[in-house]
Amino acid sequence: MTVELFNDHFQNYKVYGIPKAQLVIADIPYNLGANAYASNPAWYNDGDNTKGESDLARSSFFDTDNDFRIAEYMHFCNHMLIKEPKQTGKAPCMIVFCAFEQMHMVMEEAKKHGFNGCIPLVFIKNFSAQILKANMKIVGATEYALVLYRDKLPKFNNNGKMIFNWFAWEKDGKEIPKIHPTQKPVKVLKRLIEIFTDVGDVVIDPVAGSGTTLRAAAELGRDAYGFEIKKDFFNDAKAKMLSVIQGDIFAFQHEQAEQEKRKKFMQASIDFSLPKQGGERA
Repeated sequence: MTVELFNDHFQNYKVYGIPKAQLVIADIPYNLGANAYASNPAWYNDGDNTKGESDLARSSFFDTDNDFRIAEYMHFCNHMLIKEPKQTGKAPCMIVFCAFEQMHMVMEEAKKHGFNGCIPLVFIKNFSAQILKANMKIVGATEYALVLYRDKLPKFNNNGKMIFNWFAWEKDGKEIPKIHPTQKPVKVLKRLIEIFTDVGDVVIDPVAGSGTTLRAAAELGRDAYGFEIKKDFFNDAKAKMLSVIQGDIFAFQHEQAEQEKRKKFMQASIDFSLPKQGGERA
């Protein structure tokens, strides 16, 4: 099992020779600009509007938020997903987390790059960051994503159970460090990765941020590759999010090797017990 995070733009992927993926999953910038912290207590000092505005007021989450080129992203995804297989139930897909207002734009851009199928997803929270608007209006408590695929329906592991197009937004515990302002929970990502990939498949996150996608994939026994252009997020992801999975990777590889040994032993036992022609045993 391999987990690699590169401090580079995903457009430079050819330099690294990474394999093509069964699933590309990413949280693209929402282009909120100077309103990134609107309705959030962080807009004010200590979250108190009587103490005046904080340094985060009228600021964006990061300086790359307004420079995301969706066409280049779609080109990358189309190139780095495996080819459409002949057999059913094996096709790749990508999952794009985006703002509700971006969904139509993302779907239209995806079609230009050969992604003709789409399944909208809704994630329901039991909390809202819009605390300052709680007594003024209905506040947002949802996240959105799109499952995009070329023509054939993507690989689908439902274990015989119906899966709805909405999911509970499960927060991570204290064991998952908070690194990125728009960080997606490992629990949520693991659920999606389980549905659309198998053990040993490749998962890519072109805008990896905190590295939660890579951690979720690794904990499920998938190979994971990611790109993060911001040095501070890259360093924190490597030091805090991904460093703890090295032991898990070793344990997984050891278990896989042991399983292979057991398989070979069982096959050898079967071959030994099978009779040769003429009734003799091997």
